[in-house]
Amino acid sequence: QVQLVESGGGLVQPGGSLRLSCAASGTGFGVAAMGWYRQTPGKQRELIAVISSGGTTNYAGSVKGRFTISRDNAKNTVYLQMNSLKPEDTAVYYCYARRPLDEHTYWGQGTQVTVSS
Repeated sequence: QVQLVESGGGLVQPGGSLRLSCAASGTGFGVAAMGWYRQTPGKQRELIAVISSGGTTNYAGSVKGRFTISRDNAKNTVYLQMNSLKPEDTAVYYCYARRPLDEHTYWGQGTQVTVSS
């Protein structure tokens, strides 16, 4: 069965850091594009970062220079290192994987990140 399991969210002070992890089960994710988006109530969903199977990355302007996406293909895991966190980064963060095997996008369950003093 295909499953994406997220972890690493929580409460952090402004200026602090968190690292989110998203581990995929199943096959075919070594060649999948993976990434993260976030959702804040009352606001449009925002794509944060994406990484290709070869390691090419792209970031939203709102997080560029503060967040870093990476992946470990041997573990079918994608990470989001979040530094210099701001209150406006507060959101539910979701990971996704686009698997070429079935041309389907799989989603994690979401993890809450709260940045507050």
